[in-house]
Amino acid sequence: MLSALAAGFAQVTAAHPQFQEMADWSRFFTAADAQGSIVVLDARDNSETTYVHNPSRAERRYSPASTFKIPHSLFALDAGLLRDEFQVIPWDGVKRPTAAWNVDQNLRSAMRNSTVWVYERFAKELGDAREAAYMQKIGYGNAVATGDKPFWVEGDLAISSIEQIAFLQRLYRNQLPFLVEHQRLVKDVMLNEAGPDWILRAKTGWTGKIGWWVGWVEWPSGPVFFALNMDTPNRLSDLAKRQSIARNVLRSINALPVAP
Repeated sequence: MLSALAAGFAQVTAAHPQFQEMADWSRFFTAADAQGSIVVLDARDNSETTYVHNPSRAERRYSPASTFKIPHSLFALDAGLLRDEFQVIPWDGVKRPTAAWNVDQNLRSAMRNSTVWVYERFAKELGDAREAAYMQKIGYGNAVATGDKPFWVEGDLAISSIEQIAFLQRLYRNQLPFLVEHQRLVKDVMLNEAGPDWILRAKTGWTGKIGWWVGWVEWPSGPVFFALNMDTPNRLSDLAKRQSIARNVLRSINALPVAP
C-alpha cells in the first residue's frame, strides 16, 4: 500500500520522498474520538521526509470544501477579479448565519472568515469552463467544476491529502503558473499565527461530513507541510478536532511549538 502511495505522490510532485507510515499517530485521532488521516512532509534541513497516518485514506479524493479558497484566490487574482488584498468586495445585503460574512469583504477577511459568498461570486464571474481550465493547469485534484453548487463543497471536485501537499509545496516555492506577487499575496492572507522564528499558514475546510486543515509551518531550517482530513459525524462539535489533532501531530515531530 505504501509503495502505491509513494508512486502516486511521486507522480504529482515529481519527487521521490521517503515514506514513513506513522501508526503511532492513531493515538491523536483516538484521543479526539475521530477517524481520519494526515500527511506531513518535513522539508527542514535540506531534506524531505513524508510521514503518513492512514495511507489508504490519504490517497482517497474528497471534496476540498474551503481549502479550495487557496487556489480560488489565485484564479481570481489572475483573472483580474481582484487587484490586491485591499480591494473592497461589496456585501450583497443578504443576511447569512455567520455574522462576519454580513459586511463588505476584502481578500484577507474573506480568507480569514471563509466567506462563502465571496468565492461564489468569483465562481459566477469565472464560469465553470474557466474554473476547470485553471484547475487542469495546476493539476488540482480531478479538476472538475461540475455537480451541485458550490462545486468545491457540494459538487464533483475532489482532491486527496497527498495532492493537497503537492499543491502547497508548489505554492510555497512560487512554482505555480501565476504571477509571483499573486502567489506571495495568497500566502500572506493564509497567515494563521507566528512566533519569533516560525510562521503558520493554513486553511480549514468543511463539507458538513468531512473536515480539512491544510497548510505549512515555516522555520528557518525549512517548511513542514501538512494535510489533515477527517470525518465529522458530530458536525459543528467536531470542527475543533481538525486543528487540535494536526497540532498534536506537528508538535510530536517538533514542527510546532508546544502550547504555553
